[in-house]
Amino acid sequence: MLLHRLLFDAAERHPDKLGFHWVDRDRSWTYAEAAAEVLRVAGALSALGVGPGDRVTVFAHNGLDYLAAMFGAWRIGAISALVNVQYADTLDYYLGDHEPSVVIYTHDMFEPIDRARRAGVAAGTWRHSLCLDGAQDGALSWPELLAATSGTPPEATDESAVAHLSYTSGTSGRPKGACLAHEATARATNCIAERLRLRPGDVSFGPTALSSSYQLVANLLPPLHRTCSINVMGRWNPSAGFDALVAREATVLVGNPIVLTDVLVEARRREGAAPPALRMGLSGGGPVPPTLKRAWRDELGLPLVESYGQSELGGFFALGAPELPTDERLLAIGTALPDKELRIMDHEGDLLPPGEVGEMVLRGGFMAGYWGRPERTAEALAGGWLHSGDLGYLDRDGYLFLRGRVSERIIVAGEAWFPRDVEEALATHPGVKMAALVGVADDELGQRPMAFVLPMAAAGGAGGRSEVGSSESDAGLTADELRRWAAEALGRSLEVMEVAVVDSLPMTPTGKIAKAELAAAAAHP
Repeated sequence: MLLHRLLFDAAERHPDKLGFHWVDRDRSWTYAEAAAEVLRVAGALSALGVGPGDRVTVFAHNGLDYLAAMFGAWRIGAISALVNVQYADTLDYYLGDHEPSVVIYTHDMFEPIDRARRAGVAAGTWRHSLCLDGAQDGALSWPELLAATSGTPPEATDESAVAHLSYTSGTSGRPKGACLAHEATARATNCIAERLRLRPGDVSFGPTALSSSYQLVANLLPPLHRTCSINVMGRWNPSAGFDALVAREATVLVGNPIVLTDVLVEARRREGAAPPALRMGLSGGGPVPPTLKRAWRDELGLPLVESYGQSELGGFFALGAPELPTDERLLAIGTALPDKELRIMDHEGDLLPPGEVGEMVLRGGFMAGYWGRPERTAEALAGGWLHSGDLGYLDRDGYLFLRGRVSERIIVAGEAWFPRDVEEALATHPGVKMAALVGVADDELGQRPMAFVLPMAAAGGAGGRSEVGSSESDAGLTADELRRWAAEALGRSLEVMEVAVVDSLPMTPTGKIAKAELAAAAAHP
């Protein structure tokens, strides 16, 4: 299966059905309209000399044109390379890494585009810049180009070809472009659609950046497999976002923990009523606090389905089901999908039995490799397994429990601490909104554990977000109280752990806590 065929097949079967809706501009395309627009884009790119294997960079805000650019590149066998607009300061790095033939962008991103072009970045390949909002200095007008395009270019037919460069978040070094092929990604996202029990009547709603591989494998491709209606939103805020969920009659909300927290809090403000058509939330991009899952279950009566994936995968290592979780499964992510083999491996490469913590590894469809990085590819795919770099364990029923990245594991006086254990324990405190644990070099302990705790009443928070737990006041929240609380929850001493109650936490563009910044702050107070 070729990824663009999902759209064209949907247009053939249900041409008049609503395919895509851009919430910010209140614009929609039926499946037939979307397919026609993608054909125009494919023709325009082909007329500019773009062909199979060429990279097409999209550096833009969410919107329908964004989707057309991505699908149009796939239609002619080109590779879509999506760069988050929040990475404008490092755009030169991304363009120099994948060396595009064409760069498509929105007008407000002119400055970084112009800077990169004048600096000669990707000078050997970069032939055209296309501004989605009209001509600019050095850039062609996207609307005029499409209006002048005629003819249908040859369709790509190689299912094994790379369709998409999915950039890693760079938590363990500079971001790398994971090469995702058509067929493996299509197969994986079909399995995701089945696990989520998507049906043609579902309405998916994704308010986070389309540049994220999470949006690709959660809000776009799985619904396309079932000809659902798909909503994208560029500028999320709790009140307008909640209203849009209601107005669009969304049944599936695809977000990160911050967005899902916003919906919970907004529902509380509206007398506890969730958007009436909503039947599940799907979370990705970061760990889900157990208090958030419990609140969705107990207050909204809805499942919050947790996923665990990586840019290298084009799918998920594990995924929950749209069912209300039991208390015993509250901390579990879910089980492996049917096209994947998920195992736990020790540092010597031996597979571990249920219950033992080790690195999560996977076979059964993943990236073809990192773009231009054969050595890093060989390391990540050693032995035919995709090595996640994350630690976890499987229970006897195959449920995955994530403990954190190998690089985040803290060795305290010879004992391994897993940050997620402590973070989840702290997050159960009614006065805690979010927590993060990092390690700092220490002459006596080897590493000193340092917990940063964001209280409920924090005005700033993670992007100014609202509370997850109860409305109970957190006045007088102290380090000693939090340390005792977490120690009781874990059943072990945490006396050596320092705790800082903060009024904000640094966040990455994908909604993860920026632990590298926290570690640097702890090392140099």
